[in-house]
Amino acid sequence: MATLKLPSTVPSPSEDCEQLRKAFAGWGTNEDLIIQILAHRNGAQRKKIQNTYSETYGEDLLKDLDSELSSDFQRVVLLWTLESAERDAYLVNEATKKLTASNWVIMEVACTRSSEQLLCVRKAYHAKYKKSMEEDIAHHTSGDFRKLLVPLVSAFRYEGNEVNMSLAKSEAKTFHQKICDKAYNDDEVIRILATRSKSQLNATFNHYNDQFGNAITKDLKADPEDEYLKFVRSIIKCLTVPEKYYEKVLRLAINKLGTDERALTRVVVTRAEVDLQRIAEEYQRRNSVPLDRAVAGDTSGDYEKMLLALMGHGDA
Repeated sequence: MATLKLPSTVPSPSEDCEQLRKAFAGWGTNEDLIIQILAHRNGAQRKKIQNTYSETYGEDLLKDLDSELSSDFQRVVLLWTLESAERDAYLVNEATKKLTASNWVIMEVACTRSSEQLLCVRKAYHAKYKKSMEEDIAHHTSGDFRKLLVPLVSAFRYEGNEVNMSLAKSEAKTFHQKICDKAYNDDEVIRILATRSKSQLNATFNHYNDQFGNAITKDLKADPEDEYLKFVRSIIKCLTVPEKYYEKVLRLAINKLGTDERALTRVVVTRAEVDLQRIAEEYQRRNSVPLDRAVAGDTSGDYEKMLLALMGHGDA
């Protein structure tokens, strides 16, 4: 569900491009105009604006935005303007680089996108970086994290609601046995997490709870400081209750001493047209503060305005 409020009559892509050129003209940049246009256009409209801009002016809108803007505002606008598959490919590539390395970002993309979306991300990665996403991830990760991430990003899960209950029961037992044996990186555990449909995994984890009296994520907390176990718990959340996973990312980003703008930007931009409403509800339930108020209290200027607009609270 999209959380953006689109104006009742949306200007044509040519009109939007003309206004964006105006925003770039002269001595300063008109940031408010950029927010007014881009923050209130959906994915298809933003793509048309990019194409029209290139056809009309012979220039790349993303490059112009890059040179006109700066800091966190620049990043949120650029990520938002990108097509979703290209954006994910960019985020994954960035997550394989030394200074911005993050197994968590790769895992988010692998576990919260549909099979078709993930396939599009792999294609976009191939086109942009002339390598496969799996190849880069395998090269830049190691050990148990690599063992988990490569199959996760290679997955093409069944997306339907059909569930095999006897399989759910037997795989719940498999999980329990491996957890008891502390064999958290076992091939069977990884195979189930990387190949089963989300509906099937939900059924398996429900059976686990019923049969063994604990949520699987609780039993995976044997060592709360173990990074790999944290990672497995997050994979399970991303695959089954993504709004709870993202609520925690936002809570940690906002409650830090000094905001984690990268995480805040990533969640708002990648979820605005997906499930940001549900994430915001979860945030309010967990923290007793509306998400928009928490974001407004922790950010400022054009960056704050853009985030709030993407959250559906900006002026259309």
